[in-house]
Amino acid sequence: MSTATPGSPRDPHCVRVASYNVRALKDGRAELVDVIRAIAPDILLLQEVPRHPVSGHRIATFADEVGLTWFGGKRYRMSTTLMTSLRLDLLDACHGRLPVRTFDEPRGFGMATVRLPGHRPLVAASAHLSLRGSDRLPEAKVLLAAAGAHDLPMVLGGDLNEEPSGQTWRYLARELHEVSADRPTYSAQQPRKRIDGIFASAGLAATTPELALSAEQLAAATDHLPVIVDLDVSALSIS
Repeated sequence: MSTATPGSPRDPHCVRVASYNVRALKDGRAELVDVIRAIAPDILLLQEVPRHPVSGHRIATFADEVGLTWFGGKRYRMSTTLMTSLRLDLLDACHGRLPVRTFDEPRGFGMATVRLPGHRPLVAASAHLSLRGSDRLPEAKVLLAAAGAHDLPMVLGGDLNEEPSGQTWRYLARELHEVSADRPTYSAQQPRKRIDGIFASAGLAATTPELALSAEQLAAATDHLPVIVDLDVSALSIS
C-alpha cells in the first residue's frame, strides 16, 4: 500500500481526481478507508454512497475518516456525490437529478466548482448512469448540460455501466476527452470490464499515477476498482 496521505506534496499544477463506486459502504470499511487515504485525492467522485434520507451523518463521518470535506446538501435520495481536499477552494456545490423512468431508482449527480489556489476554477461532477442502455445517453446529455452551464473547464467521472464501445461512453469521449487509463474496473475481485471512467475538457491533460495499492485491500473494499488521474491544470494558472 502506498504511504501517501491526504494533502501530501505533489506538482503545484496537479489535481488528483479519483472516481470510486463504494457499494453503499457495505464491504470492508477499514480497507476502503485505507485505499482512499493511499490515493490521497483532491477530488473524490463517489457512486453508491448510502442514499436513505437520514444517511448524511454516515457520509460525513466517512469523509472525516478519509481526510476529505463533504459539502452535504439535499441529495434527492440519490447515491452520487463528491468530496474534496483542503488543497482546493470549494466555490459552490450541489446535487442534481437525472431523468429516470417512473418507479426506477433515483439517479443524479454531485457537482462542485473548485479552484486550486493560483488557478482559474473548474467544475467537477460525479455520475452513476443507468443499467438500462437506452437511458444512459439522455442522462449523459443532462449531466453535460448541467456542467456546461457554468461555462468553465470540467472533469466528469463515474460508473457509466457501459464499456468504451458503448454510445454513451463514445459521446462523452467526443464532447470532452477520455483521460483515465485503459484498464478494467469491474469487478474488483476479478477485473474484466471497464465501466468506470474520467473525462475532461480539452486543454486539461492527465496522467495515471502508479500507486502501490494492495490487490487484497482493493478486493475487500468494494466491488469496483478506483479510477485515478493526475489532472494537469497548468492551463488554468493565473500566476
